[in-house]
Amino acid sequence: MKNLVEELKWRGLYHDSMPGTEEQLLKEVTAAYIGFDPTADSLHIGSMVQIILLVHLKNFGHQPVALVGGATGMIGDPSGKSDERNLLNEETLAKNVAGIKSVLSRFLDFNSKEPNAPIMVNNYDWMKEFSFIDFAREVGKRITVNYMMAKDSVKKRINGEGEGMSFTEFTYQLIQGYDFYHLYKNNNCLLQMGGSDQWGNITTGTELVRRMGGENAKAFALTTPLITKADGSKFGKSEGGNVWLDADKTSVYKFYQFWVNATDADAEKYIKIFTFLDKETIDALIEEHKAAPHLRVLQKKLAEEITIFVHSKEELEKAIQASNILFGNSTAEDLKQLDEATFLEVFEGVPQAEIVESDLKKGLDIVTVLNDKTGFLKSNGEARRALMENSISVNRGKVAENFRLTASDLINNKFVLLQRGKKNYFVVSLKRKPVKALSIRTKVDPSRKLVSTSSNSNKASKIGIKALRNEFKYESNDIVLLPKSWKKDNLIEHYKVISKIYGEKQVLNSCTISYSSTKRDSASMPKRTLRKLGLRKNDNVKFSVNSLKKEITIELV
Repeated sequence: MKNLVEELKWRGLYHDSMPGTEEQLLKEVTAAYIGFDPTADSLHIGSMVQIILLVHLKNFGHQPVALVGGATGMIGDPSGKSDERNLLNEETLAKNVAGIKSVLSRFLDFNSKEPNAPIMVNNYDWMKEFSFIDFAREVGKRITVNYMMAKDSVKKRINGEGEGMSFTEFTYQLIQGYDFYHLYKNNNCLLQMGGSDQWGNITTGTELVRRMGGENAKAFALTTPLITKADGSKFGKSEGGNVWLDADKTSVYKFYQFWVNATDADAEKYIKIFTFLDKETIDALIEEHKAAPHLRVLQKKLAEEITIFVHSKEELEKAIQASNILFGNSTAEDLKQLDEATFLEVFEGVPQAEIVESDLKKGLDIVTVLNDKTGFLKSNGEARRALMENSISVNRGKVAENFRLTASDLINNKFVLLQRGKKNYFVVSLKRKPVKALSIRTKVDPSRKLVSTSSNSNKASKIGIKALRNEFKYESNDIVLLPKSWKKDNLIEHYKVISKIYGEKQVLNSCTISYSSTKRDSASMPKRTLRKLGLRKNDNVKFSVNSLKKEITIELV
């Protein structure tokens, strides 16, 4: 077996281990586990060390076991905490467990057929039938209160840090310890790994294995250091909070920016910890960076490797493209490739102003845009001078005084980027007037067949659908309201809507989808939209949503 401990040491991933751990890992294929408590429905980069540790374990021929703490999550780990954790309800826990399983499955193939294939387990599966009396007799009897009180996580709380410790949290180390014994007994798991703050809980587990596993029972422990920044501050947070591993919580652009903005000292440390580059490659990169630190070779390579590992190469390229909008040479076409969320993140903190949709129908002259409509420049005179100097750009393209801004210049049908010189940016966003919507109240059967049942106004329209004034106000001319059960988001923009009526297909290329604020599911469309799609009141229709293609298909039954 290759020496895993030696690898972890040069990478800065080794803090401590029990005697015999290195020898065990050199002797034979060893199953080792790390626990992840479901305190949220995803994991952030603070968990990356443990995920990478499991991947290293697999790469060195051993068997990784990822434990999701469905049971321990109901209590909360007191390690490193000065106050009692808030208890989560079962619904939240179930959601969090599912989310963490999804994240871990991106890094470890739990469906692999290899002899050392990774395993994922949930300690709720073996704890849910364990009665309090049985646990007290079989587990509590094995460990003394004196032993438990000696743990640092307990001593700090008992000795006045915070408000003390409840019996619930006091028992946490016993439950985690029993997890180790259960995996030892059922999966031949001999090693538990975790952060250095977990040493007390892990050694309680090794002690339980020794006392409950029989005469020759033996288990091992290995911990990693807690990662901090060079200035001593906590790793894993940006100015906006946690940096998550899911793109819907932290965009790939922001994820990439976190790593590429690391200090030189941090980048030198992080590239060893968070990438799988070999020692020779990393040493060469460090030397190259020292020779020309302004090129930020280390930061760029670090950000590249970790973004591919967590997301994908394709997402990395998009993040680099978005970064180049501000810091490199980009074109109007590059801007149009950005989705709305990324566009707003790239230009976060840039001054903004709104213009109304009607202003763009005939086009706005650029001088008016620069001064009267936005205040980007202080006067019409300053605007004209800047244009004569050829320093004004619209969506990265240089413009002259005869330029007129129209709807065709909008990025994502909403934004315009103004620029003076290289670094002076201004974002113009389009403000659309609210529109009146028509609503058909519906009910949804198990097959998701929508059946029109009633309406809420006495004023009938020409196509038999009753108008609802002021009930729905959305910033779009094409609106479709669909049942809440389909998706939890409040608003999804720019979906293509396809209707199939007696074999005839009608297409709307851009619609905004939202949901009724009432308790009843509803499907709502403006009169103009209904006419385009060929729909009428009391039509029985089936809806299907393809979120990947951003398409909705409405088919007459």
